[in-house]
Amino acid sequence: MDSVIIARRPTRQVRVGHVLVGSDAPVVVQSMTNTDTADAAATADQVYELADAGSELVRITVNSPEAASKVAEIRQRLDGRGCGVPLVGDFHFNGDRLLREFPDCARALAKYRINPGNVGRGAKGDDKFAFMIRTAVEFDKPVRIGVNWGSLDAALATRLMDANNRLSQPLPADQVMREALILSALESAEKAIDLGLSADKILLSCKVSHVQDLIAVYRDLARRCDFPLHLGLTEAGMGTKGVVASSAALAILLQEGIGDTIRISLTPAPGESRTREVVVAQELLQTMGLRSFTPLVTACPGCGRTTSTLFQELAERIQAYLRAQMPIWRLQYPGVEEMKVAVMGCVVNGPGESKLADIGISLPGTGEVPVAPVYIDGQKDVTLKGDDIAEAFTRIVDQYVQSRFGEGGSRRTAPAGKTIPIRQV
Repeated sequence: MDSVIIARRPTRQVRVGHVLVGSDAPVVVQSMTNTDTADAAATADQVYELADAGSELVRITVNSPEAASKVAEIRQRLDGRGCGVPLVGDFHFNGDRLLREFPDCARALAKYRINPGNVGRGAKGDDKFAFMIRTAVEFDKPVRIGVNWGSLDAALATRLMDANNRLSQPLPADQVMREALILSALESAEKAIDLGLSADKILLSCKVSHVQDLIAVYRDLARRCDFPLHLGLTEAGMGTKGVVASSAALAILLQEGIGDTIRISLTPAPGESRTREVVVAQELLQTMGLRSFTPLVTACPGCGRTTSTLFQELAERIQAYLRAQMPIWRLQYPGVEEMKVAVMGCVVNGPGESKLADIGISLPGTGEVPVAPVYIDGQKDVTLKGDDIAEAFTRIVDQYVQSRFGEGGSRRTAPAGKTIPIRQV
């Protein structure tokens, strides 16, 4: 079956630290800390955790003098740990003041995020915006002009609503609000260019919290500019709702070639790691065939033939093992992120799916002979049986990675049809 090629929307290309953003570069995964930036140690730890999980850009809140004064230290702490992930400064009401008073902060950040709706109104707001843009020019930093539905420039929205009300056939209010979002981003970008910021230093975003609104806004925005676009459903929510809503919106746009950086804005459960949003973003891109980050496991959903939980436990164990190994494997074994693994629960689809994967195992279903054939590169390689199948299969996966993706890349060969008893019951 021929693979579908998604044509990316042509854009300018922007460099954020060492990361390239734009249509000639892969879609970039971004995340954000939820620590108090004034706590440099805690923030550096969370940035490191997010980067280790695969976040290629990490945004931090810069909302106070205490926070701004710690940004350079956070950068130093990360560099000391060998973590070069670019930091994005999230500025709102007092960004101009913080950039003025803390030049080390301005220098340490790789990108500034400016929300024009929160900079200020009238001449005072224009002056604040101008100072932030000129600071970006001075320190040679790119800027994401990020407009949000919940903090839209009130003056612009009022202007468009008044103009709409004068029409003989006024447009629906939500359509006018979408236009206000887009105009705020585009007009702010024009102002930034007039102030001396190069067009290849600008990224745009127009975030809303409803799926259909986000799709409509970005389709229109994509037609009207060639700036790289950051995608994200703001306030997506918790748990499966946040994952589903974000995936539904972003997948449609990505399929149309729209989007150059993405963030899955999940509300974490108390005590939950922030890295879940990184994993979701990676899996979205990988399942769509846009990028590969870590080997993914194919597993059946289970049915009346699979009353044992063995295959579920093994699938979860193998997926967790693969993800845990990736910080090391991505350096030692180039291409391993493309590997396909199957963990199946019975003989109906088990052998077929296992043969289609690079390495797969077909576990016995209810009433089946208690053996588990392992398939490597489409061929039956060994058969496991006994009460330690999970550990044995994990070892085989590890051996396969070393032999296939290690230096020389020679594939593992073993006598076909060999049976390996594992502490037989």
